[in-house]
Amino acid sequence: MTAPSIEYSTREERLSYVLDRWECRCSCELCGKCAILKGRDAEIVYEDYIEGKKSYRDITMEIRNYNY
Repeated sequence: MTAPSIEYSTREERLSYVLDRWECRCSCELCGKCAILKGRDAEIVYEDYIEGKKSYRDITMEIRNYNY
């Protein structure tokens, strides 16, 4: 499923998408979502998307390019 665009979605729709997309599966060895988010909460990482300030794609690219 593609992330709802900022222009045509509500805050609640974007929040729902983030929560669904990054739902913990409690199987870190198989899932890897925790590693991608570096232990941070998805609501915090994608806050600018949820609030309609940045696209989902832009934030995802920042995560991929960010070196800890």
